[in-house]
Amino acid sequence: MTQKAEAAAQAEASSRKTDPLGLVLLATIVLVMTAWIGGLVWAAMAFLTWLVS
Repeated sequence: MTQKAEAAAQAEASSRKTDPLGLVLLATIVLVMTAWIGGLVWAAMAFLTWLVS
């Protein structure tokens, strides 16, 4: 019984390997979203500066 539980735990742990493509995709999404939000903040600041002047 213990051997079966250990084998199942090892199989479950080995199936959770890091996916390099998934990490690259996640990093790309984070970078794009950061650039998008930065662009929105820059545009809002430029608009408010233009509005005040």
